[in-house]
Amino acid sequence: MYFGLSEDQIFFQDNVRKFLEDQVPLDSIKKISEGESLDVKNELHKGLIALGINNILIPEKNGGLGLDLLFATAVSQSLGEGVATLPFLGPYVMAPLAIKYGASKDQNEKLFNDMSQNLINFGIGFSEYFGSRDSSELSFSNNKVTGRTLFVLDTDFATHVMLADKKGQIGIVPLDSDGIEIVDLTTVDKTRTFKEMRFKETAIELLEKTKSSSEAIQMSIDAGRIISAADSLGASQAMINKAVEYSKERKQFNRVIGSFQAVKHMCAEMTAELEPCYSLVWHAAHSFDDSNEDSRLMSCLAKSHIGEVSKMVSKKATEVHGGMGFTDLLGLHFWFKRIGLNRHILGSPEIVREEAAKVQGL
Repeated sequence: MYFGLSEDQIFFQDNVRKFLEDQVPLDSIKKISEGESLDVKNELHKGLIALGINNILIPEKNGGLGLDLLFATAVSQSLGEGVATLPFLGPYVMAPLAIKYGASKDQNEKLFNDMSQNLINFGIGFSEYFGSRDSSELSFSNNKVTGRTLFVLDTDFATHVMLADKKGQIGIVPLDSDGIEIVDLTTVDKTRTFKEMRFKETAIELLEKTKSSSEAIQMSIDAGRIISAADSLGASQAMINKAVEYSKERKQFNRVIGSFQAVKHMCAEMTAELEPCYSLVWHAAHSFDDSNEDSRLMSCLAKSHIGEVSKMVSKKATEVHGGMGFTDLLGLHFWFKRIGLNRHILGSPEIVREEAAKVQGL
């Protein structure tokens, strides 16, 4: 029995991969990471919107594609493989699912209609729910939000931010509202942007169902972890491919280094460790789409395990390249840093394993 992506999913995935290969060469990635070529970044965003990645999880009746998380997972693999410098996880996966499970009927219709036309775009600030700090507590009261949230995801092109408090309530704040201070955060990954946001009596619209249920926040985070794992999966595969190609070209002692047993074993080990991760992340997405009782556990396992495997792959692939792996010439560090940051988005492997244990009743 074949368990994997369908022809339609592979076709969508290949379209995204080819678009990134054609439109985002390494030189463009370097310039974007240095804060240059913002016009190029805008055009890239328009190109991916034209491919429909913003509408994957939007219902057809609202102008979307009405697809599932497994489709989004396939796309995320390509985005990681191509070191996409554009938002996906927050606005096009977590936000639609938060609305699906947390919004009232009226909120649902309006938000999905606007999202399908790309009239609104969300950054995501959910760290308060799963990893808050004492000094950064958000409080929702009388349709106002006060406090600060760290590590807001995917703020490029955002018109609104979606926030969560410790209870799992989710609210929406337009970024042009009064009482907002936005601070740039510096991370190792310069291809993506992250913010800290501070609020002082800022107007917020709560998603109606989240006032009495934490289902929306949990489903959104579960899906986000699967998508983050898929991104690391794609980035890891790209690093293995680069290591294998380099080992076939680089010569030492009049032989390509790929003929040395140590290098062969390193490449084989990376592939052997990564290959089962495809089944893991696809099964996690499939469980989520089928509302399987193990879906939360599978999302935790996919996020934590692929976080560890991708870390190993990023280190060994760099070692295969020797000193060249540490230079800016090959740009290998873009994939390395992306994998490193993905480990901590929506919870580090240690935090997520602890959650998995609780799901299992331990």
